Amino acid sequence: MKKEITIDGNRIYDKKSFYEEINRVFMYNEEWKLGESLDALDDLFYGGFGCVKVNEEVRLIWKNFKENQQLFGYDFTLNFYREKLQNPQMFDSKLIEKRLKELEEGKGMTYFDMILAIISEHPTIELVKK
Repeated sequence: MKKEITIDGNRIYDKKSFYEEINRVFMYNEEWKLGESLDALDDLFYGGFGCVKVNEEVRLIWKNFKENQQLFGYDFTLNFYREKLQNPQMFDSKLIEKRLKELEEGKGMTYFDMILAIISEHPTIELVKK
């Protein structure tokens, strides 16, 4: 039997609240919280910390999916990359500029696309869009 976990997209209105919701549903049994990072999100889905065990099968129900998809769409992603360019000492500016150009040309991934790509890379996670 798969473990069922529900992301309540009604609680999500920006990046900070997205990770707050992730922490609420996945990290409630930990004394520490996941940072606002796609790499951290990827690590979470491997299991071994939070409420998911390593290789545990999870049915991830995402409520308000379409609205969250719009929220983390083109405009959000454009701003996300532009903010990263303000900190060239922390991020690979050339890579960010490349991704920004791809996005502007309609070929790049939105932040939401990146979240979905991460989920899809984990065969033990079944995403249910509500």
